[in-house]
Amino acid sequence: MGGLIEFEQVNKTLGQTRILDNFSFSIEENKIFCIIGPSGCGKTTILQMLAGLEQPDRGLLKGLTGKRVSYVFQEPRLLPWKTVAGNLDFILRDELPPAKKDKLIDHYLKIMGLDGYRNSYPKALSGGMKQRLAICRAFAYPHDILLLDEPFKSLDTPMRLGLVRHVIKLWQTAPRTIVFVTHDIIEALLLGHRIMVLAARPTEILEIIDLDMPHDQRHMGEELLGSLYTKLLDLLDKENKKYFPEL
Repeated sequence: MGGLIEFEQVNKTLGQTRILDNFSFSIEENKIFCIIGPSGCGKTTILQMLAGLEQPDRGLLKGLTGKRVSYVFQEPRLLPWKTVAGNLDFILRDELPPAKKDKLIDHYLKIMGLDGYRNSYPKALSGGMKQRLAICRAFAYPHDILLLDEPFKSLDTPMRLGLVRHVIKLWQTAPRTIVFVTHDIIEALLLGHRIMVLAARPTEILEIIDLDMPHDQRHMGEELLGSLYTKLLDLLDKENKKYFPEL
């Protein structure tokens, strides 16, 4: 078992809105930790605190000292004036000698099915390919923690599921701590070793589910995943009714 990253009695207010109130949970290192919950419940705030972009008003964040963080946003944020390989080369910069850098770039492009587009520019890529490159770039950047903030939000279901498989493949190649925020229950069930379900504000933990099933055995026709899907859907449906009580 790896070390832990911990939120201990964390409080956070943005503007006039209390986001986190004495909020505590832990993330096991080198595992995939998924967070699901209603819009505005604090999922992105948690990622920003893990990245050091926000600080707690009170409470402690433990286990982050010296950790390097890589972040994938909802949109790819690629450099349009650089090629596919150039986008990777840019984030690696002088971390590696040129020969090792080229080898690493080739490695990640092949895993993500982008090796045939090495010299293409982002404008020539489809939306799914751009997001694959963004994820590829985040994995290639030397890091200890990878933060994914609804990276498949704008894509159709087949493309999302394909990218989930790519993330699993990348993680299996080089296990790192991944914190994955999503609204999609299926994504969480296919990816997560642990799934944290949050309530609408004031944010609290409704459920934490540990899922030890190997990734290659996970499919939505499997009985356990089907029952967990129903459970999580019911939890989120109850939370959504706080916003729409007439439904």
